[in-house]
Amino acid sequence: MLFSFIASTAVHLPDLINDLGLILVTAAISVLIFRKLKQPLVLGYLVAGFLASTNFNFFPTVKDTNSIEVWAEIGIIFLLFSLGLEFSFKKLLKVGGTASITALTQIIVMIVLGYYAGRFMGWDNMNCIFLGVILSISSTTIILKAFDELGVKSQKFAGNVIGALIVQDIVTILMMVLLSTIAVSQQFSGSELIQSLLKLFFFLSIWFISGIFFIPTLLKKLKHLLSDEMLLIISLALCLLMVIFASEVGFSPALGAFIMGSIIAETNEAEHIEHLVKPVKDLFGAIFFVSVGMLINPDTLVEYAFPVMILTVITVFGQSISSTIGTLISGQSLKESIQTGMSLSQIGEFSFIIATLGTTLKVTSDFLYPIVVAVSAVTAFTTPFMIKYASPTANFIEKKLPKKWVKKIELYSANSQAIKTVSTWKTVIKEYLVQVILYSVILFAIILMSKNFLLPLLEDVIYGNIIAALLTLLVLAPFLWALSLKRVAKAEVQELLKNKKYYGPVIVLIFIRIVIAVFFVGLMLNNFFSPEIALLAFAFSIVFMMIFPKNINRLYHKIEKRFIINFNQRETTTKNINRNNLSPWDGHMANFTICAESDLAGKTLEEVKIRETIGVNIAFIKRGGLHIYVPSKEEKLYPNDEISIIGTDEQVKQFAEYLEFHKFSTESLIESEIVLQQYELNDQWFIGKTIRESNLREKTNGMIVGVEHNGRRILNPESNLLFSKNDIVWVVGDKKKIKAFFN
Repeated sequence: MLFSFIASTAVHLPDLINDLGLILVTAAISVLIFRKLKQPLVLGYLVAGFLASTNFNFFPTVKDTNSIEVWAEIGIIFLLFSLGLEFSFKKLLKVGGTASITALTQIIVMIVLGYYAGRFMGWDNMNCIFLGVILSISSTTIILKAFDELGVKSQKFAGNVIGALIVQDIVTILMMVLLSTIAVSQQFSGSELIQSLLKLFFFLSIWFISGIFFIPTLLKKLKHLLSDEMLLIISLALCLLMVIFASEVGFSPALGAFIMGSIIAETNEAEHIEHLVKPVKDLFGAIFFVSVGMLINPDTLVEYAFPVMILTVITVFGQSISSTIGTLISGQSLKESIQTGMSLSQIGEFSFIIATLGTTLKVTSDFLYPIVVAVSAVTAFTTPFMIKYASPTANFIEKKLPKKWVKKIELYSANSQAIKTVSTWKTVIKEYLVQVILYSVILFAIILMSKNFLLPLLEDVIYGNIIAALLTLLVLAPFLWALSLKRVAKAEVQELLKNKKYYGPVIVLIFIRIVIAVFFVGLMLNNFFSPEIALLAFAFSIVFMMIFPKNINRLYHKIEKRFIINFNQRETTTKNINRNNLSPWDGHMANFTICAESDLAGKTLEEVKIRETIGVNIAFIKRGGLHIYVPSKEEKLYPNDEISIIGTDEQVKQFAEYLEFHKFSTESLIESEIVLQQYELNDQWFIGKTIRESNLREKTNGMIVGVEHNGRRILNPESNLLFSKNDIVWVVGDKKKIKAFFN
């Protein structure tokens, strides 16, 4: 009886379970072999997919490929969600300039190369356009997995790469809209592109503002009720909720997952959630890479070997060179630019989506998709090796280039990262623009939601439109006050008002803000009443705003305070230090916390000899409420001290291993006023004096950690070193004091 039941159950086992079992078994065997061979696991997943596909008949094959594709899409969602948890909005803003320049340079160059490569092979115009866009987008999932396997995610260039990938994904959404328009109308529609840009900006702003306002508060209030299981479920629910929102408004589900991850990254629970989500991400991520391997068709590789070979070469070298140039233009060092460029040398999931779009719209040929899959598979194999050998390649190129070129690149990098002065007038205009745009988005969103949800809900109620209008006005009131009357850039405005010629323009700026606020009041009332009644209601609204200005002011500041607390919640709790750039030596500030059981506790810095053994400097110690900047060698380390060290990627890695041996624990890095800054010496008063004679340490609480003199780099220079003109120096210490000392 039991055996017959088991046999009956086996017969009716769904194909999905059979396929999943086959995939995981094949993947497990492949990754074990690749781990033994010390190769990246992503390659093992691709091989597993190829072995489990219908293209390889020596092993059992997957039966239901459609279900596997759904699971693979879930894998992309969780991979992007995890990426968002590690790469918050603040980190994106910090590399935003570099990321944008790198991504846009790469996209423009690759679209041109792809288009003319298609023309060279005799393809029609539409195939060439789609090919150019397909080759311009690197693979976030493949790079992220390779970074994990190679252990380089904490290095400086990785932040630039990930930022460029996010910019690429956002641009891809716009290009998909543009391609759809071109495919349907056979002509370029600039208005469609502008509408898509505004739509994207609007929804990103609303999601970010509302998410930061509500989600950290929600998690904080429920913290005492949340077990690991509940926190995992809530996190995944929030992720999928944002995925649904993004899909409903016409954006990529993966973009929605990334946004929610970035919002949660600002909470105290970010690291805990990241730890809980990791097994889920690993499972579905493995299925995604296996599904990519299943698309590898040997017949396609043979039939279209020539196009695949040409496009693979164009992708690898074109992406690498264009990204390197873009990163150099943004002001990064030669080594970091080459590392960034070689990491972006592949195509992946978004390329599949664009190729599928062309097939669905019936504007591309049948051969384009399999060629894209083949190129993606080949470049996925080459990606780990490109990343692995990026640093040696950079060192080789730096040695072979003329010294004058290397010097000019380093000076350009140093100058581009130097602090630039901004005029008072520009600061005021910038602050006013941010104020107007931010609150205009919020006001428009509230009016839109009220019109589409609140008004229909109350339409059958007596005076329902009046009730809806009053409720909407109450919600709008604090933001209307902030838009029209909140003081912005107070010190700068007062400085401008001292000069009579700026008095008029400042008044005009204030008047414009008031007019925009009045416009939104009129827009809201026009949605609820006829024009005549709306005019009376408008007058009532103005009177209401004038009678209760203090209450509205108080309510707004309460909302603003809650948003700022939530936005800074993570750094308020951890109070660690931001990593800063040190180009061209790839040095940065990294933060660590001493465990209570560390055997280094109680020892002085002189006894520990961190600088002598590893080459790193301690720039900062935080001990409770005490801040010790650039500590002396007599300073002792105590349990729970938070220390910030300065070093290159390799030195930080060695230091982390050293701390692990002594039972230290690492913490995340965030912003502080203690910075690592570089300067080129021109006409400063201390040129010709030694470091000791300049009294830099006494005047800035700072320390010179590096000097480049006549092309020779000196780390941790002695105090008797003379400052010379055109030297490049790297100094750590108080930001304001250092700036005043060198300027």
